[in-house]
Amino acid sequence: MLPEIHFVDPVCGMTVEPATAKAQTTYQGTTYYFCCPHCLKKFEADPHKFLGGPPEPMPVAPPPPSGTKRQYICPMDPEIVSDQPGTCPKCGMALEPRDVVAGDEADPEQERMVMLFWISAALTVPVLALAMGPMLVGQMHLPAWNPRMQAGLTTLVVVWCGDPFFRRAGDALRRGSLNMFTLIVLGVTTAHFYSLATLIWTGGTEGNAKYYFESAATIITLVLLGQVIEGRARRATTEAVRRLAGLAPKTARLIWSDGTEHEVALESLRLGDRVRIRPGEKIPVDGTVREGYSAVDESMLTGEPMPIDKSAGASVFAATLNTTGTLVVETEKLAAESLLAQIIRHVADAQRSRAPIQALVDRVSSVFVPIVLVVSIATFVLWFRLGGESGFATGMLNAVAVLMIACPCALGLATPMAITVGVGRGAQAGILVKSAEALERLHQADVLVVDKTGTLTEGKPRVVAIEAIGEFDADECLRLAASLEHASEHPLARAVVRAAKEKNLLLDPVHEFRAEPGHGVSGIVAGKRLMLGNPAHLKAAAVASDTLFDRIQAMRFGGQTVLVLAIDGRPAALFGLADALKTSSIEAVDRLRNDGVEVIMATGDNAMSAETVARQLGIATVHADVLPQDKRAIVQGLQAQGKIVAMAGDGINDAPALAQADVGIALGTGTDIAMASAPLTLVRGDLRAIADARALSADTLAVIQQNLVLAFAYNVLAIPLAAFGFLDPILASAAMSLSSISVIVNSLRLRA
Repeated sequence: MLPEIHFVDPVCGMTVEPATAKAQTTYQGTTYYFCCPHCLKKFEADPHKFLGGPPEPMPVAPPPPSGTKRQYICPMDPEIVSDQPGTCPKCGMALEPRDVVAGDEADPEQERMVMLFWISAALTVPVLALAMGPMLVGQMHLPAWNPRMQAGLTTLVVVWCGDPFFRRAGDALRRGSLNMFTLIVLGVTTAHFYSLATLIWTGGTEGNAKYYFESAATIITLVLLGQVIEGRARRATTEAVRRLAGLAPKTARLIWSDGTEHEVALESLRLGDRVRIRPGEKIPVDGTVREGYSAVDESMLTGEPMPIDKSAGASVFAATLNTTGTLVVETEKLAAESLLAQIIRHVADAQRSRAPIQALVDRVSSVFVPIVLVVSIATFVLWFRLGGESGFATGMLNAVAVLMIACPCALGLATPMAITVGVGRGAQAGILVKSAEALERLHQADVLVVDKTGTLTEGKPRVVAIEAIGEFDADECLRLAASLEHASEHPLARAVVRAAKEKNLLLDPVHEFRAEPGHGVSGIVAGKRLMLGNPAHLKAAAVASDTLFDRIQAMRFGGQTVLVLAIDGRPAALFGLADALKTSSIEAVDRLRNDGVEVIMATGDNAMSAETVARQLGIATVHADVLPQDKRAIVQGLQAQGKIVAMAGDGINDAPALAQADVGIALGTGTDIAMASAPLTLVRGDLRAIADARALSADTLAVIQQNLVLAFAYNVLAIPLAAFGFLDPILASAAMSLSSISVIVNSLRLRA
């Protein structure tokens, strides 16, 4: 027993801990070694007896290749790549990192947009009050200070808060292209500078002077709000990759050449290094087991609930969980090439392949902007030539009205408003939506690819069958088996114990308990010698089980894992364990099939288990034993056939397919990574909610289409009226606001 000695390293001040070492006779007959956890220096029981540092230098991660820089890419135009953060010169969207890593901080561009929005809103409210207040009380002549204050506040909004939009529009113009920010800048500058010119010309004392400061300020505020909403959605798309990157442990317990072990950074490992993984720790690398035995929970990658027994020669993967024993693993793949890293790349690639709805708006804008400019110039020229003495003033007013009515506020609100209301309605029904495109397209999907474990099934092993043999009683066999397994930590053992507790069976203590990893357990319970394990285990112990072959095979054909219980050397019962089908799955598959959706199963589980579940549900197409990248390939194959594919899953292995699918649907009972990868999450974990989500999708798309019609209708009808002088800029501004209000009111119908 170690002596009760407590001291700190006199150099770094860290508390010194006991270290593993061979004992020698020096301190009351024994020398005890202690180790500083910070600098790994060794001491005897006396802290002044310093034994030196580690036997060899700590491995150091290699420096990054010279010239390597982080790259940024446009989510809408992937061909735009930059070494610096900024905005896309084509569409104006903020660039995002090509490779997202764990610990990435919040997007500075998004933080800036949020700040500018609140500043703009705070300045716009008093501008609106100054502009509309006198009109509401019937005051026709404004005091001189009123328009001057409007001008000052609006100038702050335009110059300060509108700066990002002017920069984006300028970048596009320099490249010879037009986008939505071009329209925004046209509307804002026209309203603001015309009002400034009027104020300077009249000195603010002309009672009939018309000002449009509130229009310019309101446009900036509304567009900033849209940018904030867009930025949050864009951040959500990379959250899945960020969480995936954070799954693997950051350090590994490296075994050095002298047999000592030290914590090192994961990046320090080299091919061939050996690491020790203790029970309850995550495996840090892809490699091969060289020593030890354990059950490894690979559900983080495969989605399957059954931990897999690992011994010398077995392969293990980074981020999986070592459950029961200690393993020594030889590194075969570095962090950048691990299976987890490959999944991360698949998710990132699939997310970039999306086609945002904003692309449609920009394509319309590229045609709409030149038309508006031509109409505005033509309006001024015609009125200037044909309007007589007042031709210049009338032409200028009507040209301004054309530009004002063409400002795309309603167009910008058409989709976000409908999506916002639709998302709220979905949340009340247990459907969480993160992607506008997915909500639009769900009702169009004609194929649904589903995972098995945790999606169609409960996702954990359960005792589904007990067959007593001869005169033995099934409940008594379950009680004895659970008493024996109560001392085991294996997941199948916990399932047996859980089944006994559900029947309120009283368990007896076990004596002489013995576990044979990968085979079974034995012990004495209530004076009976018990053995419980796979059929091969009992056969090796000379328990006669040949007559049970047909019954065992039948249970296996039904997708069950079979355990055999022997009492005093005689077979007593067969236990069938399986992942039970969810009670809602049959109804859900029937509803989807009746709705014209083909349901396909893709699972990492074995073919026998998968086809058993498929037969129960009437699913005709099954893909079994598939890896995460295989699921994504299945989705891509269906998309190549012209199918609109929805994918429902709950595991990390589903993440690449969820991101690749036209519509990814995660179950709220699954992993955080699956939910982050999928634009739709069913909180209840019930596939029946997919039918409800399809109805919500159809309603939302209908409202979006109506909003776009309303937005363009105002422009199409009002631009000619403005050009011919039937709408002055004030009425044009009011019409622009009315179009936005119409879009908002129409969107609110989704709440019903």
